[in-house]
Amino acid sequence: MLFQDRRQAGRELAERLRIQQEKGNLPDPVVLALPRGGVAVATEVARALGAPLDVLLVRKIGAPHHEEFGVGAIAGDDPPLYDTQTLDSLGLTEESLAPKVERERKELHRREDRYRQGRPPPELAGRTVIVVDDGLATGSTARAALRHVRRRSPAHLVLAVPVGAPESVGLLSGEADEVVCLHQPRAFSAVGQWYADFGQLTDDDVLDALYGP
Repeated sequence: MLFQDRRQAGRELAERLRIQQEKGNLPDPVVLALPRGGVAVATEVARALGAPLDVLLVRKIGAPHHEEFGVGAIAGDDPPLYDTQTLDSLGLTEESLAPKVERERKELHRREDRYRQGRPPPELAGRTVIVVDDGLATGSTARAALRHVRRRSPAHLVLAVPVGAPESVGLLSGEADEVVCLHQPRAFSAVGQWYADFGQLTDDDVLDALYGP
């Protein structure tokens, strides 16, 4: 195990980022967590950097009969972003996945309405935006998140995770200006294998992080 839980992982990640901040490399930061799991990590990062914390809603599009295996993702109202090679290998088409995308979009909007409570999303143009998740497996949701943020013209875009599959970290280095990943184990099968406690977070956990208990 690399981490006891997400909060410990967040503190270790925050320390790495704080060193960069002290060097002047992360001016005017805003931290965006990918709910739900990324929120516990991002809370520690935002606290250490003295940065505002917000959420970026992204939903994975799972393969039929294997929901945990991501074949794509959606962020906000952006079009679905698919891994076309994976679609081809599984014999899937964008048309066949349209009903699944509609369901995920509905859940994304439900969560966004609950988490934002009428607040507008933060202004990202010209700022250092740090996108935080609890880990990278296929990287499909992180890629959708990064492209969503890039359209909003940040000055510097950082993806920060405690642990990730090396190939995913490599791929995403082309999407962000910088990828900060503490650990890249070669024998990587799932994010949860690197945490002793990887329990699911709830909507209430997210709300507590954003607004206090």
